[in-house]
Amino acid sequence: MKNKWKSYLGWVLFTEAVGALAGWLTRDGAEFYRTQVEQPPLSPPSMVFPIVWTILFLLMGVGMARVQNTPPSAARALSLRIFLVQLAFNFCWSIIFFNFRGYGVAFVWLLVLWVLILWMIHSFRKLDPTAAWLQLPYLIWVSFAGYLNLGVWLLN
Repeated sequence: MKNKWKSYLGWVLFTEAVGALAGWLTRDGAEFYRTQVEQPPLSPPSMVFPIVWTILFLLMGVGMARVQNTPPSAARALSLRIFLVQLAFNFCWSIIFFNFRGYGVAFVWLLVLWVLILWMIHSFRKLDPTAAWLQLPYLIWVSFAGYLNLGVWLLN
């Protein structure tokens, strides 16, 4: 049981650290986004984003810990790789969108991220259905982020 809690703590801290680093690296770009970029309808207030992302990174970490706590297998190893790749894509999207202001590239990147999240959910489901369900809010939010990203690209 002790190792299970270590894996939960480790994965949650890891995913939250990735999100925090992305937020820190893109803080100037995010300020530009808030003040200089025309945003599409339904754009939430800027204070919503860190709250939602903190929750989503928590859910990602819990999901990955649940998968890690399943018996070792090729499916578990694949789930870990998919998880890390989608997390890297998530991290890089922020930099592409906010720092480089590459809204079109960011949109295509986000489409790939969306497919990776779907693949991750499918992979998790084979090992731990709850871990897969925990990723559904992430998929929904990234779908909404795709709408926002496309809107920013078209409006700017």
